[in-house]
Amino acid sequence: MVFATCISFVLVDTSAQNRSSGSSRRQKAVEEWHQDMAKFRARSEANRQLHELADSIAGVQAGAALRNQDFVFMADNVTFKNGTTVFVDNTTTFISVKGKRAVVQISPSNYVSGPNGLGGVTVDGMVSDYKVMTDKKGRMTMSMNVMGIGVNAQVEITIYPGGNSGQATVYPNFNSNTVWLSGNIVPYQSADIIEGSSL
Repeated sequence: MVFATCISFVLVDTSAQNRSSGSSRRQKAVEEWHQDMAKFRARSEANRQLHELADSIAGVQAGAALRNQDFVFMADNVTFKNGTTVFVDNTTTFISVKGKRAVVQISPSNYVSGPNGLGGVTVDGMVSDYKVMTDKKGRMTMSMNVMGIGVNAQVEITIYPGGNSGQATVYPNFNSNTVWLSGNIVPYQSADIIEGSSL
């Protein structure tokens, strides 16, 4: 009887130790998970701050480039009057201004040569009525006329606070086919663009 009682005690004691050991492992795993999450959040916060700083610097550069008439609006997509939106190569679809010279190039196709040889149209002309305004919300809007050889276009570009992304609208004078572009503004010397043959 004493022997059986001892065996029972040993079994109970072993079971208790196993439960205690299992509980300790779970607690350790939970603590490690919390530590990993804390490190992840710290890295995420640092990355977020770096992104915000980069966006802020890009925004300052974009604003200065607009005011100095020394920029390129590099488009990522174009929306046509019929509502169709296409993604484009920002090296061939852009709006550039360098002093009094402006180029408006819309090349939605990489497969059709088009008038400019790059699947679209290029208007190369002189800038007039160049204006830059900033509203109460910090949005900066530039408007200008581009006068090419027999082809004129009115252009408006708006960039948003905290970055260099924005929207552009091109109103050609030779037809009513207004186009809208989304993209980013960079200083002229930072842009890598391919200019086609102008009209």
